[in-house]
Amino acid sequence: MANTPQAKKRIRRNERRAQINGARMSRIRNFVKKAEAAIEGGDKQAAADALRAAQPELARGVARGVIHKNTAARKLSRLSKRVAAL
Repeated sequence: MANTPQAKKRIRRNERRAQINGARMSRIRNFVKKAEAAIEGGDKQAAADALRAAQPELARGVARGVIHKNTAARKLSRLSKRVAAL
């Protein structure tokens, strides 16, 4: 158990940040899933639009430190490749 005031504050802060970061990750996942669903549907225009919407969300996740830069680049690359193949 935390004894120092600083450690107690860190616990409180970590709980708040976990909620915020969880919401951010969920939002990113939803955008990626929409893009994947459009790709599965075979609608190139919808897939391209969904990819365009997912792109800034992934970049925002990187900027906020929720996901690693290479992870976002990998996801974006794979989605782009699948959209181009339609």
